[in-house]
Amino acid sequence: MKILVATEKPFAKAAVDGIRQIVEGAGHQLALLEKYTDVNDFYAAVKDADALIVRSDKVTQEVVDAAQQLKIVVRAGAGFDNLDLAALTAKGVVAMNTPGQNSNAVAELALGMMVFMARNQFNPGTGGELLGKKLGIHAYGNVGRLVAKIAKGFGMEVYAFDAFVPADKIEADGVKVCKNVEELYSTCQYISLHIPATDETKKSIGRNLLSKMPKGGCLVNTARKEVIHEEEIMAILEEREDLKYITDVATANHEALKEKFGKRVFATPKKMGAETAEANINAGLAAANQIVKFLATGDTTFKVN
Repeated sequence: MKILVATEKPFAKAAVDGIRQIVEGAGHQLALLEKYTDVNDFYAAVKDADALIVRSDKVTQEVVDAAQQLKIVVRAGAGFDNLDLAALTAKGVVAMNTPGQNSNAVAELALGMMVFMARNQFNPGTGGELLGKKLGIHAYGNVGRLVAKIAKGFGMEVYAFDAFVPADKIEADGVKVCKNVEELYSTCQYISLHIPATDETKKSIGRNLLSKMPKGGCLVNTARKEVIHEEEIMAILEEREDLKYITDVATANHEALKEKFGKRVFATPKKMGAETAEANINAGLAAANQIVKFLATGDTTFKVN
């Protein structure tokens, strides 16, 4: 069967070599579409593909319509909001992600961003330390759990809130559980966001929660920009001159935030959470292995639709 890797931003060579070894070793054909600039090239390439691997590439209704024999698509990464799940489901195509493969890269970045803000973005002047500070982890999944582990190494006091993870599972990691999200924000100087972008979470992080943070609070976002209420974050940063905001996913109004609040805000030039050689390889190989297993046995362990 034909397995297509369609990546506007390609995998590292080591990842592609590993994917090829897995795919061809299982008796399948590998096709590559890399650095494409015209979406019509994507439509043409996917036409006769049985399986598809993407990174942040959008698998839209049009892509699904163009795919005449597609059986499975795997997004190499944890988030899957670039996949049109409704379109894939309607056509009977299995959609998967590769949870956990990028987690350490994102977790390390989150702590690095905290240090960056604590030390005045590495500009001259007296900064602060993470030792003894309270960190709140908003959503305790694969990334959140690793953030907690690393933060404890810094000597931080770690709290978490996740309505879908049992309290005893969180407490087993030496993390204190907050009974609701309001308690998390009112308790912790640092909040690390790890919530997905869903109908319930979009624009959920705004004035109501941030106004509850202790003096000198800092919001760290390595999740999705859609969860931030842009207008309200502008308003609360204006009201609370002690608050800071750093993000790996710049909001549409970031330039206005930067102009108004200077070093109190920062956004990476481009999303960096999974941009490590290790994460790049891990996610690509996981995607290939999941497809090969699905085609061989029908395994749908990481199905998201």
